[in-house]
Amino acid sequence: MQSPQKQVENILKPLDLTDDHYRKVMLLMHNDIEKGLSPATHEKANIKCFPTYVRAVPDGTESGDFLALDLGGTNFRVLLINLNGQEVKMESKIFIIPQHIMLGSGVQLFDHIADCIFKFMSDHKLQDRNLPLGFTFSFPCRQEGLDKAILTTWTKGFKCEGVEGNDIVKLLHDAIERRGDMQNVKCLAVINDTVGALMSCAHSDRQCAVGLILGTGTNACYIESLEEVKTWDGDFREPKQVLINTEWGAFGNDGCLEFILTDFDRSIDKHSINPGKQIYEKMISGMYMGEIARLAIERLRKHNLLFDGEGSYHLATRGRFYTKYVSEIEGDDVDSFKVTKQIFDELELSTYNEQDCRLVRHVCSLVSKRAAYLASAGIACLLNKMDRKLVTVGVDGSLYRFHPFFHDLMMEKTKDLTRSDISFKLMLSHDGSGKGAALVAAVANRLLEESRLEENESKNSVLEKDE
Repeated sequence: MQSPQKQVENILKPLDLTDDHYRKVMLLMHNDIEKGLSPATHEKANIKCFPTYVRAVPDGTESGDFLALDLGGTNFRVLLINLNGQEVKMESKIFIIPQHIMLGSGVQLFDHIADCIFKFMSDHKLQDRNLPLGFTFSFPCRQEGLDKAILTTWTKGFKCEGVEGNDIVKLLHDAIERRGDMQNVKCLAVINDTVGALMSCAHSDRQCAVGLILGTGTNACYIESLEEVKTWDGDFREPKQVLINTEWGAFGNDGCLEFILTDFDRSIDKHSINPGKQIYEKMISGMYMGEIARLAIERLRKHNLLFDGEGSYHLATRGRFYTKYVSEIEGDDVDSFKVTKQIFDELELSTYNEQDCRLVRHVCSLVSKRAAYLASAGIACLLNKMDRKLVTVGVDGSLYRFHPFFHDLMMEKTKDLTRSDISFKLMLSHDGSGKGAALVAAVANRLLEESRLEENESKNSVLEKDE
């Protein structure tokens, strides 16, 4: 009969991946990204690699006042952002989106948004100002231009009819027009939160070329040269590059990650609201990490390797072992295990000793390490593909922000997996969805003015020749 230690090892071994596993993940991801960037394979690709039409990062000359909108859930924010070189001043107000509007018509939703913008502008005496606007809209969209995004599906409890399949910027402009008292507000850019994270960091660090979200979900965007983007349908003027929204959470939907999936992952997928979808995301993000840990802890308990085999209603309940517990247990003092014991009490576990605390901590660290290393494999894949010698990765999201070791784990493994001639750093993004949206609008505004100047100059030179 196997010793208890051997039994523990056998149960947890599938969570402990090798560098060979991570290198294979990188290779598969690289192939999938290539498929997403090619019109022949885009439709079938898991990693869609949507061009965002954002062509440039801030160059530090952006200045003036900009409005930003941030809609990603029940809270809707309107922000006034003043840019002056590296100085950024922000004022914002949060408006609630009531349940009846979340489930009502698209017209009601965008009329409500327009009302909120008007209230905010009145409070800040901005009615007579001409303000470019950036809109962070954190729902799955297919971009058809910098200021044109088609909502593909509602998520996060929204179900407004008449919005899916339509351009959200047009719906916003229609609502503004219906009011008739805000004709000077024009949305120049619509972005998602990954682009926001990248732009927000790029404002103070010009080397920022990757945006990463590690929160409830996970996604990444990166700067790609236009010749690599075979799906590109825009112009080929300078800068010959575009930010690509990978939507990498769907990596593995075709079964290519089967070689690293554990029984715990399969159980999570089976009981999720979207079985067979977002496989990579389910192994990494905050929405699922606590549940992976719970399933592993429960299996150990059922084999009498934890808590003397005694469980509790809470520990047996799906979703009840929160991801914040994983962070708190790993950050706990290993001499006293004070926080860990508090969590066990919350879960109404009656039988536990120091050995149990150590083993649960070990489970949590395996789950976090695998998540951080899988995210690192994704980032290393992007860094190797971009082939820039120096890159900053702008990161946002509660998992990265609050987990005690996520940053260090990612630095270590990304370095192992990235080519030795590439240097990188991970930078925490501050308010990407607000500041980032304003910066995209500011850059778009700057590029518009530059192209107007170019047009005028070429018109003038034509006129001079005629004369």
